[in-house]
Amino acid sequence: LRMSLMCKSSLGNAVVDEFPILRQEVHDGKALLYLDSAATSQKPIAVTEAFRKAAQEVTSFPDDADIKEEIETARANVASLLNASPRDIVFTRGATEALNLVARGWGDANISEGDEIILTVMEHHSNLVPWQSLAERNRAVLKFVPLSKDQAFNMEAFKSLLNPGKTKIVAVNHVSNVLGCVNPVKEISELAHAAGALVSVDACQSVPHMPVDVKELGADFISASGHKMLGPTGIGFLWGRSELLNAMEPLNAGGAAMSRVSINPASTFHDAPAPWRFEAERLPYAEIMALSEACKYLQSRNMSQVHEYEMELGHYLWDSLSEIPGISLYGPSPSSSAGRDRGALVAFNCKGIHSNDLAFFLDQEGVAIRSGHHCTQPLHRALGVAGSARASLYLYNTREDIDKFCTILRKTLKMFSDMGFGVEETSPCPLVSTSDPTLRDPGIDRPCTDLWPKVDAEAEGVKENN
Repeated sequence: LRMSLMCKSSLGNAVVDEFPILRQEVHDGKALLYLDSAATSQKPIAVTEAFRKAAQEVTSFPDDADIKEEIETARANVASLLNASPRDIVFTRGATEALNLVARGWGDANISEGDEIILTVMEHHSNLVPWQSLAERNRAVLKFVPLSKDQAFNMEAFKSLLNPGKTKIVAVNHVSNVLGCVNPVKEISELAHAAGALVSVDACQSVPHMPVDVKELGADFISASGHKMLGPTGIGFLWGRSELLNAMEPLNAGGAAMSRVSINPASTFHDAPAPWRFEAERLPYAEIMALSEACKYLQSRNMSQVHEYEMELGHYLWDSLSEIPGISLYGPSPSSSAGRDRGALVAFNCKGIHSNDLAFFLDQEGVAIRSGHHCTQPLHRALGVAGSARASLYLYNTREDIDKFCTILRKTLKMFSDMGFGVEETSPCPLVSTSDPTLRDPGIDRPCTDLWPKVDAEAEGVKENN
């Protein structure tokens, strides 16, 4: 490991005091160990203070000139993080709305019967369902890029799916929220454009963690959410090429999205130019101010340094988990070409133990991880499991956090083993998982590790009736 990680003056140690929530105690005085930033990140004091000030101290309505100017300054701060033009940044309620805006605003006008849309099996539902809905409405064809042998983006399969003249758009995540692999968006964009297709990127797991330059990536649309990048919930953004945004239909009509409305001599209306044509509602001022501060904070920390630090942490997390017997890890190994720059997250399963059960008992020790399908049900089916546990890191985490996590994880697995679940500590299992028959779909049948108390349905019914 590099000196930047070994040194006590690491990035995580340098910034942790700016995140007071990380110093709290839970469950009878246990220190919180937060390893769930891929779901929602924590917020530094500067961001929460910006939100508080906007919510409590600003009394003017959003048509006030000063507030409008602050919103445009915030737009510029988001754009600066992406090396983009502010005029190409649309504020949305989150990445899900941004992705739906592309599927509706661009897709409905440009996708016809028989046209083809390429996605991957690793997509988050927010970058899958909008395209499924579009394909259903317009009778388009969906094609899916499978995983490579090392559980990453399968470039050869992608090339075989491209169909010049028929492929209209490729929708892909930049970093998988389960596999951790960084997908080659620049190469994907070059190949897609050569085939006459556009590229829409779900950048929720990349914008918070690494430099993202829209000019360098070459994609046509990029979406991200505020709450994964030190900002609040309820705010996100869409970046799109100017010519595409101005040709798209907005999801909502009215309000500030109109440049002129008249009823005489005929009822007419004209959309405002992008990005304002997509922002019909009164914008969430406090959320935008907090997102703006989050972007400034990230830039102040140098995104290249953040990315390097997180890669080192992520590799250490992978290596530490791989030493624990009975654990299967998902995604490409850091030692592989597909995994050397992987994100700072690891999804895993412990043989014979449901991820929800594992997460529950880790929570009792103060450890916050994520369990379930992580809004990627098709991916987990491709992996042969119903769900997984996931530990994810951010710039405020440290190597010591990983050591503590693995110590508690070993203790928890020992508890399961003592009760007859899981595996005894023999030799480590392979890093690349195989299908585990004990991890059945909980929607169909709970696995054998069902530790929840049984409920007498009739007795429960009597209790409710009383």
